Amino acid sequence: MKRISVLTAVCMAALAGGAFAGGASAQEITGAGASFPFPVYAKWAEAYKAATGISVNYQSIGSGGGIRQIKARTVDFGATDAPLKGDELKSDGLVQFPTVLGGVVPVVNIAGIEAGQVKLTGDVLAEIYAGTVKKWSDPKIAALNGGVKLPDANITPVYRSDASGTTNIFTTYLSESSPAFQKALGMGTTLDWPVGQGGKGNEGVTATVKQVPNAIGYVEYAYAKQNHLATTMLKNHDGQFVGPDAAAFEAAAAGANWSAQPGMGISLTSQPGAKSWPITAPTFVLIPREPKDPKRAAEVVKFFEWAFKSGGKLAEGLDYVALPAKVEDDIRAAAFKDVKTQ
Repeated sequence: MKRISVLTAVCMAALAGGAFAGGASAQEITGAGASFPFPVYAKWAEAYKAATGISVNYQSIGSGGGIRQIKARTVDFGATDAPLKGDELKSDGLVQFPTVLGGVVPVVNIAGIEAGQVKLTGDVLAEIYAGTVKKWSDPKIAALNGGVKLPDANITPVYRSDASGTTNIFTTYLSESSPAFQKALGMGTTLDWPVGQGGKGNEGVTATVKQVPNAIGYVEYAYAKQNHLATTMLKNHDGQFVGPDAAAFEAAAAGANWSAQPGMGISLTSQPGAKSWPITAPTFVLIPREPKDPKRAAEVVKFFEWAFKSGGKLAEGLDYVALPAKVEDDIRAAAFKDVKTQ
């Protein structure tokens, strides 16, 4: 399995050929946005070029940047983990659909602590990021972690410094878990964090957590696993402590009502189920309903059609979860057909 650094190099090398639609040739399509799906989009792009000769150049600039780029029509598709609401999709002439499922996971850098050793609840995690739980030796953390030796050291929360769908997912979960957090900080793609250090993209948060002793951060699971970060366990909706993995993400999505929101823009945080990971999320793509260049839009649709048909195993290899077959069929029948491709 390739590491994130390798995937980054693959995608950056592709980007050197021309990043955005204005300078792109007929043999490439361009996208920008969320860093959450960057590893799988880079892997799909590599395989798709080998199969078709078409390059897919994707810039991991954060969900906020991806939304701005697609609204400005400077890329062929945008990507966001914070789905747009129906009225915004309509006013900006955009079609939205999910592409893959993943999980946001808390990761820590504590000497001697490995993945799965630290247990947290949503409300304690919210207090850490609100700055009211300040040390790893805090009684609230100790009560959850009997037998685990944690240091009497200050916690450094690490957060996204850019407009981020990952932050939107994470803060949605914290707000659901803690009314105090919801009242004081709320949810969104950017927050005025009271404590900690910022990192740009999932890549930046990963790097900062690795560099700062006693840090905690939140990243998409593939970044944690490929960079050997220690993930925590979380108490889920059913009161069970669970670890993050593909099966836990799939369990959270099992009962999802994908038709509940326009553009399938649903949330999968705090889903019921004994095995469900509580910060599971789909990630989304945005395409203009009436693109400036319908032929290029057709190539975007072809790429994601290929990904649904042939990219599932590649996604699983990076610890994402493919969409349920019915959801993919619904996207083909609705979203793809809503894009003017000729």
